[in-house]
Amino acid sequence: MRSPYLLLDIDGVLIPFPDEHGSTPATHARHDVVPTGRSADNPVTVWLNPDHGHLLMDVIRTGLVTPAWCTSWRQDATALIGPLLDLPTLPYVDLPHPQITTSHPNDYLWKRDHVDAWLGDAPAVWIDDDFTSLDHEWAVERTAKGTATLLIQPDSHLGLQPEHLTEVTRWVAQLRTARAA
Repeated sequence: MRSPYLLLDIDGVLIPFPDEHGSTPATHARHDVVPTGRSADNPVTVWLNPDHGHLLMDVIRTGLVTPAWCTSWRQDATALIGPLLDLPTLPYVDLPHPQITTSHPNDYLWKRDHVDAWLGDAPAVWIDDDFTSLDHEWAVERTAKGTATLLIQPDSHLGLQPEHLTEVTRWVAQLRTARAA
């Protein structure tokens, strides 16, 4: 069986959005990074949980998934964010730079059509904080057509939690068991 992709978003997943009081989780440490196209005197402040790197590596080392970034950070995910979490170089879905004013221009996540094309018929677990009900329907339809797809949607103010990765490994193990039967 082909290993499912583990698609990882960053904003709202690894970098939580501040809550109504402007706070981020105490588990997260501040880092200043300089994304492509910005000058060093104008860095972007991000808050990352150092435990995320270990948790993700535990899943990656199983060999049950093929990790890839799926984020508007594009190549900066592997150049800037990954090293801060001690993650290896990962491929990324080369998302376009759309001229949109909402992340749901068609009532679903703007990335979805690009992800669908990128995945082809590959199974996938996609972790993103910004799915709509139409994205969840897409995953159900993909699965019904024989391409197993799981969406995991963390709370954007808390980000990725250990139980999300437990869900990933449990789902992939069940998928493997079902395919072997």
